Formats: sequence, C-alpha cells, structure tokens
Amino acid sequence: MQAFTLPDFYLPHPARLNPHEQHARDHSNEWARAMGMLDAPGPSGEPVWDQEKLSKHDYALMCAYTHPDCDSPTLDLVTDWYVWVFFFDDHFLESFKYDRDLTGAQEYLDRLELFMTEPGQTPPEPGNPAEAGLADLWARTVPHMSDGWRRRFVTSTHNLMVESMWELENISRHRVANPIEYIEMRRRVGGAPWSANLVEYACGAELPDRLAGRRPLRVLRDTFSDAVHLRNDLFSYQREVAQEGENSNAVLVLERFLEVPPQRAADLVGELLTSRLHQFENTVLTELPLMFAEHAATPPEQLAVSLYAKGLQDWQAGGHEWHARSSRYQKIEERAGTGPLAPGVATLLGQYAHVPLARRSGHLPLPAFHMPYRPHASPHLARARRHVVAWGRAMGFFDPVPGTGVHGLWDERALAGFDFAHCAAMIHAHGTPEQVELSSDWLAWGTYGDDLFPVQYGRGRDFLGAKAQNARLSLFLPLDGTALPEPLNPLERGLADLWRRTAGPMAPAARARFRKAVEDMTASWLWELANQIQNRVPDPVDYVEMRRATFGSDLTMGLARLAHAGQVPDEVYEHRVMQQLEHAAQDYACFTNDVFSYQKEIEYEDEIHNMVFVVERFLGCDRLAARDVVAKLMTERMRQFEHTVAVELPAMCRQLGLDDEMRGQLGAYADHLKDWMSGILRWHQQCVRYSAASLAQRSPGLGLPHAPAVPLPSGLGMSAMRVLEWLHPVHLN
Repeated sequence: MQAFTLPDFYLPHPARLNPHEQHARDHSNEWARAMGMLDAPGPSGEPVWDQEKLSKHDYALMCAYTHPDCDSPTLDLVTDWYVWVFFFDDHFLESFKYDRDLTGAQEYLDRLELFMTEPGQTPPEPGNPAEAGLADLWARTVPHMSDGWRRRFVTSTHNLMVESMWELENISRHRVANPIEYIEMRRRVGGAPWSANLVEYACGAELPDRLAGRRPLRVLRDTFSDAVHLRNDLFSYQREVAQEGENSNAVLVLERFLEVPPQRAADLVGELLTSRLHQFENTVLTELPLMFAEHAATPPEQLAVSLYAKGLQDWQAGGHEWHARSSRYQKIEERAGTGPLAPGVATLLGQYAHVPLARRSGHLPLPAFHMPYRPHASPHLARARRHVVAWGRAMGFFDPVPGTGVHGLWDERALAGFDFAHCAAMIHAHGTPEQVELSSDWLAWGTYGDDLFPVQYGRGRDFLGAKAQNARLSLFLPLDGTALPEPLNPLERGLADLWRRTAGPMAPAARARFRKAVEDMTASWLWELANQIQNRVPDPVDYVEMRRATFGSDLTMGLARLAHAGQVPDEVYEHRVMQQLEHAAQDYACFTNDVFSYQKEIEYEDEIHNMVFVVERFLGCDRLAARDVVAKLMTERMRQFEHTVAVELPAMCRQLGLDDEMRGQLGAYADHLKDWMSGILRWHQQCVRYSAASLAQRSPGLGLPHAPAVPLPSGLGMSAMRVLEWLHPVHLN
C-alpha cells in the first residue's frame, strides 16, 4: 500500500525539454550496450540491467529536462554520465548490499578510483562495466575543462563512490541516521554536487576558480543538492524503504527521529525542500551581487556564475518533471492543492514574518543531558583568571565605543564575571599555563567582537560598515609574516596580539587552516546581521551549519591541534570520519548554549539565532516540544560521537595505514573533544546569568532599545552585553 500522499511541491519555474532528447536516447542506449552494462550479471546471475529496464528509466528524458539548452553532443555526453552513475549505484548495491560484503565493496571502490586519472596518466584495463564507463567518460570530458573544475569533479565523484560505504554500513547495522548526519552525508553519496559540476559543463560556464569556494556559491550548491535529494527521497520512498528495505531516506529519518507517521514525515520533508529552494533564491538575489562587488568580478565571471545559477534552477524544474514521469519510481498520488496559499508561500512567510519584540517566552525548563564524559579543570585556572582581565584592559575592551554612546562595552567586573578562564580551563584541562591563557583570550576576543558588531553596526543597519571592519580583520591574519597595519580599535588590537601568539609557531598549512577558522567566525557575524535586517528566521539546515561558525567551534578546536601540528597530515583531518566526529561535537556544544540561553535570547534580547526557536518555527510547535527535539538531537549527536570514537576512528586508521604515533595523536584529539563538550556543558550549568534571578532584574528588549529588529547576538554562548547590563546599567543612547 502507498505509505503517503506526496506533499505540495514548490515549483516556481516550468520545466523545459531539450529538442535533442531522442538523439541522446539512441546514443546512450548504444553506449550502455558497448560498455557492457546491459548484460552484466549480479550475484544471482541475472543481469543488473537489461534494455527494457534502461528504457523504462529513460535517463535521456531526465537529461533533456534538466539540461534544456545544451547542444546535441553535450546532451549525449551528459546523458552517458547519468547512465553510468545510475548503473554504478544499482550494480554496487546489487553486488554488496545483500551479502554485506564490506571488504569486497571497499576493494571495488578503491579500484574504480584509479580511473579518475591526472593529466598524462594512463588508467588500468577496465574489469567491469562501471570501470569501462568511467574510463571512457573521463577521457571524453576532463581534457576540455580547467584544472580547477577537474579538482572539484574528482572530489564530488570520489564522494558519491566512496561514501557509498556509509550506506552499506548503516544497512549492515540496521541503523537509521540522525537528521543532521543524514543531510550532510546525503550530499556526499547522493550525487547532486556531482550533478552541479556537470551543470557547469553543460552550460559552458565554468565557475571562476577564485570564487568557487565562496559562501554564496557553496550555498547554491548545497541548497540545490539538498532539494534534489529530498525530492528524490519523497518519490523513491515506496521502492527503497517499503519494498527494498533501504534506510537512507529523509522521510524514514524524520519518521523515526520524530516518531511520526510517514505522512507527517513526508510533509515535513516537503517543507524542508521548499525552505532550501527559498534559500537558493535568497542567495541568488542578495548574496551574489555582494560577492560580485566585493571581489570585483569581471563581466565574464558574473555571466558564468549567473548561467550556473540558471542551470541549477533548470535542473530543479526538470528533475521534478522526470521523477513524476520515470518508471524508476513507483507512481505516488499527488495531493491536490487545497490550502489558501500556493505551495511554498506559507514556508516563505514563516521565514520572513518575524515580528521583533513580540515574544514572551517564560522560563524554559532544562531537559536531561546525555553527557558520558566528566569535565576536568586545569590547575592553572587562577592564573588564567587574573591574566584575561589584565589582557582585556590592555587591549582596550573597557574603552568607549565611538559613535554609539556606549561608555564602555565591558568593564573589569563584567569580564571577570564572564569567567572565560573557567571555560578555557575545562576545554584545555591538560594544557600548559600559556595554552589556558591563550584560550581564555580567544574566548574573550571572540565574544567581544560578537557583542560589538550589533552595537556598532546593527542599530543603524550599517551592513557595509560591518563588512569593511570584517575585511580589515583579515589584514591582521597574515600567512607569510607580512607586517601588520596599525590597529585602529580594540578588536583589531586584540586580534593582532592573538595572531602573533598563536600563528607564529604554526606550520604554513596549519596557519592557513586556523586563519580560515577565524575568518569563518567573523564572517558569521555578518550572516547574523543580514538575517536580522531581513527579519529572516534562518533555514534549519543553514542554521545548523552556520551555528558552528558563530560559536567559534573551528577556532577553539584548532587550538587543540597545536599540540601535535605537523604530526598528523591535513588530509586525515579532512577525512569523512574526522569531519563527522568534529561536527557531532560542535553541534552538541552549540545546542547546549541554545537550550540554556533560550529565555535570555528570545524574551530579553529578541534573538532569532537559537536552535529551539528555529525548530519551533519549522515544526509549528511550542517551545517545550521544540526543546525536546533539540535535546534529542543532542543525544543523537553524542551517540554518533561515541560510535565514531569506538568504531569508525579505529577503522579509518586501519584503512589509511596510520602508524601508532598518529593513532595516539588522533586518540588524544578525540579526548580533547570530550573535554571540550563536557567543559562547555559544565560552564553553562554554573553560569548565573541564565537563572531566573538574573533575568528578573532586566526588562524585555533591553539589548537594543529603539532598534528592535537587530538584537545583540550571543557568540560563543556568552552574550557579554546582556550580562554587563545585569551587573550595572548601561545607557545605549
């Protein structure tokens, strides 16, 4: 029986059909036959594909819909690529899913990677249709593209092949991923980032290499990918979950996590799909023009990016049309539009209809926290407490903020009360005195900057002024020993001092990575400010990913790597297992702050950047139900962290052939992350400023009188300005 009725789909752009569809169909049928895909046997001896099956799936129709404007030779090649990727997916799962042969699956994937050759290399002789197809397509495609495109395409092709092991491992463990893990991993195994690379080829518009890694283009790729995958999950649920027993499907993920019926889960997947499409559109209209101006993009570069965005838009429209027509997916009844608003409008209004200073949340009772690790405090805590106050005074953190009427953003009593040293002493429990002091100073500087931006730039909606200050901060993060400019304010003075003390001893690669962590955090202040100016409640996926930056997670984790810089290669930290380990820890800590600070932020500061509030808005539930969802997410992320440390980290070390010393360093790093999470939780539990007594002494909306739409953000869980207002009155006019 049909598990659910399809939700209403947001379809703002009509699908168009390429006139060369039939030629591509004839060509791809012949190509698949020549590669041996139509008679390759599976474990049962029966062919994985035959001509009838290939014809029913009709990948030529899909490519004609998703690439409506390219010429015939280009459509032929793109169609061949999709025939290959779907054959690979079916052949791989047919060969290894049912007998759980993880070793054989890994060997299959390792050999397949040999066919993604560097220029001048010769691939081995193909041993199966997947290898033959990849060798042929690589030779026909890559020589026509730039090195930058080739590197991006290698990464996305590697991900969709190699991370298929993640799906097999979950099947073998009968495990359904948590929602955050699923979205992240679906991008790697689902193939849509790979499709985005082919959009560049089909449109004849490569992304400029100097812009390809910028946030707006990353967001376009990620929102495109998420929407493609969520749509596919809705259409494929009946075949994959109900019939084949697979467990990598967003509807199933939400069904299990939220404990709701399939129909409710499907409706929520539809709303999330719509939300991702709205963010795609918002990025095109608001972030691309700023990126063009900031980086002085030339007209040809602007045209290439615009054609790429249009190509992704065409893919969305055509992909939906193909899903509705292809026999690869069982036909599911679509719901007739019966609501008062067109599909997508309600979601859009929910994101942009925030009314500042209109909430009275009341106290949010704390949930039970799953924390398997005990915090420990450094014996150097007292020294660090004395040091951080003296350092803040030397940097000028207690000076007036020019042009704001604020006579001292902080004072000594306030900085001492924040007790950054206590947090640093727990997250660096085994650090030297200098390391604990350095960590304390970074926490103080990051929070000072996070509090400063809305006071100095938020009240007057001075987004360009905020961008100019953020750009100047990068001048104090040189990679090559370049002399620093003269600091103009405490924020710059503090960063100059911290960079000298932190980056000086680093190897070049570590220094570049740490600089990116600092820049990601400071750029996130602009993201928060832009959302406040638009009265925009963040998209749930965007919020989770950006919260890691606003919390300063990569920065503080980067400090932990200083102890063994250069001993563990950078590519190890970039491995999927290490990324999942770090992200699970980061999300646990970020959500910890959001739960503790909910009343302070929502009722007293008119903040919107809080996971509990984002869940409230997305699910349409009350704060207690949203709190429980966030607490469950924290628990699931912690359990994922525990499993990764116990099972996946040792397996990664074996797979990569790491020696005992490197394994020990990675184990020490995992232990540091345990201290990091447990220390942050304990810090929040002992903070008086989240208590009802401290909040009772303040008036709602005190954070920004006369400018209600731009509250003061909280940074590393530490909204210093609001604590200062509690300690002694501050007049902002």
